[in-house]
Formats: sequence, C-alpha cells, structure tokens
Amino acid sequence: MPIDPREKIVLFIDGANLYATSKAIGVDIDYRRLLADFNARAYLLRANYYTALVEDQEYSSIRPLIDWLDYNGYTVVTKATKEFIDASGRRKVKGNMDIELAVDAMELAEHVDQIVLFSGDGDFRSLVEAVQRRGVRVTVVSTISSQPPMIADELRRQADVFTDLVELQSKLGRDPSERPAPREPRHHAPQFLQRATTMAPRADDDDFED
Repeated sequence: MPIDPREKIVLFIDGANLYATSKAIGVDIDYRRLLADFNARAYLLRANYYTALVEDQEYSSIRPLIDWLDYNGYTVVTKATKEFIDASGRRKVKGNMDIELAVDAMELAEHVDQIVLFSGDGDFRSLVEAVQRRGVRVTVVSTISSQPPMIADELRRQADVFTDLVELQSKLGRDPSERPAPREPRHHAPQFLQRATTMAPRADDDDFED
C-alpha cells in the first residue's frame, strides 16, 4: 500500500464489513498492529471504527472490542440497531453505518491527503468519488481472494489504490497459535482482543434475521 510518510491520512473502518472480509480469508486482525503500522508510515490523524450495537441485549459480544478500541487510539462511532417486521412477518434488525461514515469522511476530506477505507461495500463508490473531487486519494482495503470477492467491482474501480487484505496479513494479522493465555482485563483486554474477529457480529449489517 503506497503511502508517503509526509501524508496526512485517516482510516475509516466499516466494522461489520471488515469482520466479514477477514473471516472469509481466515485473517485474524490485530487492531494494535494495524494502528501501529499506519502510525509508522504516515501522519495518522484519526482511525475511525464504525459499528451498530443491539441495545436491548444485556451483553453484546462486540462490546469488549469496542471498549478496547476506544481506550487504545481509535475513534469509535456506534448507534443502536432498529428492529422491524418484514413483509413475510419475520423480525429483522437494521444497523447500517454508511451515512455516519460518509458524513465524517466528507467533513475530514479538506484536512487530509489520503483516506484509507476498510470496506468492500459498493454503496461507498459515490463517497469515494466525492472525496476524490476534493483532491483526496482513496485507498480501499478488502479482498478479491474469497469466493465471491468481498469487494464490489464498482468500488474497486473507483479507488485510487486497491489493497487486498491478504497482502497485509503479515503486518496486521495474528496467528491464532500465537495468542497468549487469556487474562482478566482492566482498561485493555487481551482476552477479547485475541478473540476479536470471532466475537464480532455477522457481516451483513443491513439486515439480521432471527
């Protein structure tokens, strides 16, 4: 992934989409290494992580990850999911973070040289085009190594640079066999961090069925 060390960059992480992508290719993402890698290569202004939360559950499996990210250099953006009944009478849960991510990207565009988007969602093509018109380069991180590919073709074509997550595995991934024994966390949480990609909600954050 080409990055000029003088560049100001912002990371936009579509949490559910990145989880799905990493799961599809068997990459266990180490969020501490991810942040350190970009900090070492450029002037990282911010790393934003977006995810929806099911508020009516006493415990959400993603909450420990959210707490850790919040304490360790990430800006976490969440909102509550909404329940509805579809036409066939099935209960579904909707929790799409596209608007929140797009608004933040447009607001920050004038302050950065490059945006790195961790998502393969084709709905972001228009956003990528809009920030490019403001002179911002856009790198999209997803994968074409899975079947089917996790990135929409129109998003891949629009990006200035496409980086396959597989290529970043040595820098951002963790070998499950190297995970240390879990211990109880305080403000950081090695236990859940080791299990982060197995605890995240399923990939499709638009609709979840019972």
